[in-house]
Amino acid sequence: MQSNTDTTPQSPVSLTEGAIKQLKILFDDKHVPEGYGLRVGIKGGGCSGFTYVLGFDEKKEGDEEFMVKGVKVYMEKAHGLYLLGMEIDWLDGLSNRGFIFNNPNATDTCGCGTSFSA
Repeated sequence: MQSNTDTTPQSPVSLTEGAIKQLKILFDDKHVPEGYGLRVGIKGGGCSGFTYVLGFDEKKEGDEEFMVKGVKVYMEKAHGLYLLGMEIDWLDGLSNRGFIFNNPNATDTCGCGTSFSA
């Protein structure tokens, strides 16, 4: 049963177990400072209109903060509209290696999967 005093907002994005495992490896390998979290967002550009932002960063004014399976996630509030329901996964194959974005809001994506239109 959830407490009425629980004010942690529900994250608009989810992380697969593979993504979480890789993020923890990167966090340690890159010696990310304490207090940093995973920044998820978008910016204008790319061949389809928007590109994804994914990296370690400090919380900034206007950011929303979420906990996703033990990973602190920061996101600008306005980006939630474009990322609601998105799943971030990690691929580790022979031809593809990296984070992938499964975004149900994307009406078109580029061939490399790092930009989209909505």
